[in-house]
Amino acid sequence: MAATINLLDLDPAALARWCSELGEKPFRAKQLQRWIHQFGEHDFEAMTDLAKSLREKLGQHASVAAPPIISDHTSSDGTRKWLLEVGSGNAVECVFIPEVSRGTLCVSTQAGCAVNCRFCSTGKQGFSRNLSAGEIIGQLWMAESLLRRGFGVPAGPKGERQITNVVLMGMGEPLLNYEPTVAALRLMLDDNAYGLSRRRVTVSTSGVVPMMDKLSQDCPVALAVSLHASNDALRDELVPLNKKYPLPELMSACQRYLEFAPRDFLTFEYCMLDGVNDTDTHARELIALVADVPCKLNLIPFNPFPESGLKRSPQPRIKAFAQLLTDAGIVTTIRKTRGDDIDAACGQLAGEVQDRTRVQERMQKMTEYQQKYGKDFGRIVEIPG
Repeated sequence: MAATINLLDLDPAALARWCSELGEKPFRAKQLQRWIHQFGEHDFEAMTDLAKSLREKLGQHASVAAPPIISDHTSSDGTRKWLLEVGSGNAVECVFIPEVSRGTLCVSTQAGCAVNCRFCSTGKQGFSRNLSAGEIIGQLWMAESLLRRGFGVPAGPKGERQITNVVLMGMGEPLLNYEPTVAALRLMLDDNAYGLSRRRVTVSTSGVVPMMDKLSQDCPVALAVSLHASNDALRDELVPLNKKYPLPELMSACQRYLEFAPRDFLTFEYCMLDGVNDTDTHARELIALVADVPCKLNLIPFNPFPESGLKRSPQPRIKAFAQLLTDAGIVTTIRKTRGDDIDAACGQLAGEVQDRTRVQERMQKMTEYQQKYGKDFGRIVEIPG
């Protein structure tokens, strides 16, 4: 067979095909998948119900390897952030947010981000590369294993899971790394892996319309759309992808997605920026914009960073903005900021990574590609090293 393969890269169907190539029956793939994803096991010799001959084959041809941990920090509010090595000087972050009734893991899908939203520090470090399926699911595999160990919870399906919800809201735009993202999603949902409900797995997108349509057919999970503006002119400034997929196209895509979504509503994310998108006029425009899309609006207090030139809306302004939306019958929440003392809050996933990802070099490459490809730049999902 070919060189050693990381089994974290294989979704359920791919793992079954690979086991078949080893000459094994289909049920062996399910056994193997349970050992890896339910028990968090990486040592093939510890997989005691697998035949010795299969364990030997696995030892020769396979591995189970999540991205190595560079740093591990816990916030004063219990939020935990890991910085993970993904090769060639690149690193990504994932964040665990504990709450009374659930534990949410925020997962990255790219090293850096090419969308470059004005209010997001992650985007300011530029785009390095897409993550593999194994690097995406490896964040869940690693975090669940460490959290169980820390709380003294037994491994395996009978042990209480610490991670009940997964949001693909970390570094990167998931729908610009489509196939690896969907492979990871399928593992999250599979009963022989993590067995999460589609309602408890959320993909966040800045509005890659064609891939939203594709996701609705391939693997419809909960969807959160990063809106952040109430009109096209403003969104063009805040979310450059809007120039390619303006708001009328995005709203139509949202309506189409709802036909297949596991919930009867979508979530719209709206970062509150002082004097930029937070006036009563913006609120009224926003009400009109989402009128035909059943939704929940999540208002996010901006987490400032020097390069943005932006400020967080004052709390009274955020509350007044939320009240206008609520009075219009829109379910509205104000996100509680978590983990900001370790730079783990929304829009802050950069920190140490900036020193590891050749920022200036990649920003120059992005500028060159934008000049060369113009509006087609949005189709480029990987910029050569």
